[in-house]
Amino acid sequence: MPDEHVSILQSLGLATLAFAAVVWVLGLVGLVRRGRSGAGLWLTCRTLWFTGRTPLRAFPHQRLAPPHRESVDLTPAERDAFAGLVRQLSGRR
Repeated sequence: MPDEHVSILQSLGLATLAFAAVVWVLGLVGLVRRGRSGAGLWLTCRTLWFTGRTPLRAFPHQRLAPPHRESVDLTPAERDAFAGLVRQLSGRR
């Protein structure tokens, strides 16, 4: 039996939080299962079926190769300015 000092709102709040935690855990389990087997995730509120081949469609695909390197030819004045900036930031003058 609940404590006599606990209000109905506190009891309802605890029940709501417990229900939300259970729904959250079931959602996570569904996402993990969907990611492993490729099966759909069933949402009970509107009985929608989400099917897809990629487990997390919101994330972009991972690159297989690194991005290409870019290089720019600097003029002698730009090289001198860059060298001066490096000396200034490194503390040497």
